[in-house]
Amino acid sequence: MIDIYTEKKDSKDWIIKNDLFFNLNTSNEEMTDKEIALIKQVDNAKLTPDKHIETKYGLGTIRNLSSGCKTLLNIVKHPEKVVCVEECGPNVLKTIFAMDDIKIYMSRPTLTEIPDNTQIRFNGLEVVTGSVGYNAWWSKEYERREENDL
Repeated sequence: MIDIYTEKKDSKDWIIKNDLFFNLNTSNEEMTDKEIALIKQVDNAKLTPDKHIETKYGLGTIRNLSSGCKTLLNIVKHPEKVVCVEECGPNVLKTIFAMDDIKIYMSRPTLTEIPDNTQIRFNGLEVVTGSVGYNAWWSKEYERREENDL
């Protein structure tokens, strides 16, 4: 189940500024083989043992990863937190929507590939399945926002 929250909350259990949180916290944690593979998949970067990355552009630090890659690693490393995914591109969102037991924040829908069997719970209430359910929920949400001048 993927929990999606559509209204921002100011809480220690939420990560809204992914780059900052990653640079101060996640980047200092040990990366598993799975996480190293995600870095390779998303940014086509190789993580070295001393926390540098090798890319086609040259050598950098782990803090030079893309915002989408940092967001994905924040989700994987901190599954108890709600993580904002609004800076993620389609490649990262495709990976996120293939995951399970995560919590994300998005204030608007994003066009992305969602597997047909993915269970999504919006704001702790309504459960939908796959792209069809996701798109239908957002359509109703926009109608609600229009009715309420939000």
